[in-house]
Amino acid sequence: MGKRTKHILSAIFLLALIAGTAWILIDANTAPYRRMEGKIFGTYYHITYQSSSDYDQEILDRLGQVDSSLSAFNPQSTVSRINRNETDAADQMLSQVFDLAMEVSDATGGAFDITVAPLVNLWGFGFKNSDDATQARIDSIMPFVGYSKIKKTKSGRIEKEDARIMLDLSAIAKGFGSDQAAAVLRKHGIANYMVEIGGEICAAGLNPDGKPWTVGIVKPSDGDTASATGQEITATLQKSDICMATSGNYRNFYVKDGRRYAHTINPHTGHPVQHSLLSATVIAPTCAMADAYATAFMVMGIDKAKALLQSNTRLKAYLIFSDKNNNMQEWHSPELNKYLKQ
Repeated sequence: MGKRTKHILSAIFLLALIAGTAWILIDANTAPYRRMEGKIFGTYYHITYQSSSDYDQEILDRLGQVDSSLSAFNPQSTVSRINRNETDAADQMLSQVFDLAMEVSDATGGAFDITVAPLVNLWGFGFKNSDDATQARIDSIMPFVGYSKIKKTKSGRIEKEDARIMLDLSAIAKGFGSDQAAAVLRKHGIANYMVEIGGEICAAGLNPDGKPWTVGIVKPSDGDTASATGQEITATLQKSDICMATSGNYRNFYVKDGRRYAHTINPHTGHPVQHSLLSATVIAPTCAMADAYATAFMVMGIDKAKALLQSNTRLKAYLIFSDKNNNMQEWHSPELNKYLKQ
């Protein structure tokens, strides 16, 4: 083959490559936005993505894998079988989540703790019926609560100091699920999407209007019944790429004998938290990380949460709390100023 022929073939190949790339870009810009919604993990999901191909089933299959690994409401899940001591082997997803949970537990001084399941159940927020949470019963449970009492071996096995230790991954599973759905979309080269599962959000690129995604931060409701949902938006964030999660005691509580019990349990005391922080919205590199830290901040309270945010540059937050006069106040990381729309 002569040099002239080689040059011609090279030119043809280059033109074909340019044309193919141009077609991909045109297709990406003109492809429709697809929407899917439904119920999973005991909550609802809403997913929007721009693609000429349908990946709904692949996303649902991945979320099903998350459920089969992490859901304590699924009796056949890996975590359920570990809780019943039928196995000590962590699958890949549980292993990944376990490592992140331990990292957040260390960083928050144990405010985030995946061994709180027995206490969550005792106070009536878990997957068992509510019991009377007397101090005697709390004291009997505390010896097998504490993240330092579990570890993962190099071979991926979960070791417990006490067989009664149970893992509760609910404060990180929804965020992890959002990450996994987003990972499916990224695998297929999808640049514009928003995944939301129970308020935990992963978004990238632009919305159907060609603008950065807009997400709302809910204002806590001061309702006195468990039906209070607090749907008023207090602020919105407009950002092209974001992983965000919110934890707030206004979302899940009950009233018994005139007293309000919040669903966030302090693993150090065994009691529901009672302080001025009403909700914590966290922006982090992953939604699972945001989910875990949002829960931790609800245990830590406003002052400790702000102190941690100053030392951890990976995290940003929007905190809503009540002042000494019981008036609602808001604080946010300064870095969020350019994205916030009040």
